[in-house]
Amino acid sequence: MKLTFVNVGYGEAILLECPDPKSADGTFVMLIDGGSAEVSEFADRSTGRIPLSSYLEARGLTHIDVMVNTHIHEDHICGLLPAARAFPPAVLWVIPTAAAWHGEMKTLDVSLARTPSQRKFIRAINDWQTLCRLVEAHGGRVETPAAGSSGQLCGPLHYRILAPDTERIEELETGLRQVFAALEDTFLNVLDSLDCRMNNFSLMMLLDFQGTRILLPGDTNRAGYGGIDPAMLKADLFKVGHHGQIDGADQPLLDRVRPRAVVCCASSDRRYNSAHPDLLRMMRDSGAELFFSDCPQLPGPHIPPHQALLFSIGENGGLTGQYL
Repeated sequence: MKLTFVNVGYGEAILLECPDPKSADGTFVMLIDGGSAEVSEFADRSTGRIPLSSYLEARGLTHIDVMVNTHIHEDHICGLLPAARAFPPAVLWVIPTAAAWHGEMKTLDVSLARTPSQRKFIRAINDWQTLCRLVEAHGGRVETPAAGSSGQLCGPLHYRILAPDTERIEELETGLRQVFAALEDTFLNVLDSLDCRMNNFSLMMLLDFQGTRILLPGDTNRAGYGGIDPAMLKADLFKVGHHGQIDGADQPLLDRVRPRAVVCCASSDRRYNSAHPDLLRMMRDSGAELFFSDCPQLPGPHIPPHQALLFSIGENGGLTGQYL
């Protein structure tokens, strides 16, 4: 199986490819998040940054079986929309499913934003609605898998959803309804309240390929793991949450995960104190090998410019990472 972290700067885009005779071209394809759609994010390509849609086109991708949006933030969802237009997925996993309450939604007015964060969050909510409708229009299924659901994606590849549970999904739906219903004088306060809580509504997924376990928590920070069975968190490969900011993990969490390899999706400029040195030191001290989707400037081994970080996952626990 191949697991590719595309260099989308500050954001996440993960391409999974697994041999499967039942899928088109003999390969099952899952796309998890899409990075940013901001032009400014790719103005500097010196580290290898590339928009997801450009990377998929260069790779010669022909289809997407399952597309996943872990949560509604611009650096995770907005890059999915161009990919979905080019390769409409058969299934979209999104938290929550917009199709359940179309009548209560509306396109939000970006001009009401007073800060870049507000503008990005409004764009993310609008793109979430558009993405769900686009997939439906092309005959795809839009689903919200809740914690506890599990199954076989293809052949030897299985998944389990660890979060959010139905209560958290309902809390997010309530927050979105409040945003849509807010009057202009309260709109930005309601928007900001949901924005600051959005990371811990992330879809958290555990993948298992022939015994090699991969933990993908979206932007879940260290406070978002409560209620999850610690045994479910053990993983060989851990994509640390919240771009490696200081709240992305703590020692008790790392003691439960015990990863062999950790991926940090921090930008080369280490925006918002991503790839925090104290967190990276903690992971190294735990014995994990560190990898990065971009090239944050850090002491230690040089990270070469790259468009992607590729993990090849084989039989008997084989797990190798390389920059492409």
